[in-house]
Amino acid sequence: MSPLTAILPQHEGLLPKWLFLVGVTAVGNILQAYRTLHFTSQVYLSPDPRVKPPPGYTHPSETTPLHSRTFGTWTLLQGIVRLYAAYHPDNAQVYQLAMLTNLVAMWHFGSEWFVFGTTSWGKGLAGPVFVSIGTTVWMALQYGFYVK
Repeated sequence: MSPLTAILPQHEGLLPKWLFLVGVTAVGNILQAYRTLHFTSQVYLSPDPRVKPPPGYTHPSETTPLHSRTFGTWTLLQGIVRLYAAYHPDNAQVYQLAMLTNLVAMWHFGSEWFVFGTTSWGKGLAGPVFVSIGTTVWMALQYGFYVK
């Protein structure tokens, strides 16, 4: 067994490996969220490229260092839950908590987009939206397979 496969979740199917991947990605996100605003600001309040601003207008950023660190900490917590679910997909409570992390992400990004208008569709928003929706649907469809 290679060192990489030794650390991967050993449960059957691809879902535990996917949860491992998104969990590790979320945990790694804290590094960039604490070091730079670059990636977090790609998600929030990107100006609409179709709308030409008035001369001399500078689009304000909704992203502050505090917001970026808070977002990183929130993402870290979600990543930890997803990692735990990757190794314990047969535990109903852990599985449900992992599903809830995706629902919270969908609610957060959806409300920022449709209700508050602090984000717009683009590369910064697409990843979290696709991952949260896709993972929630996948987990709902596979619930009976993993949780007995």
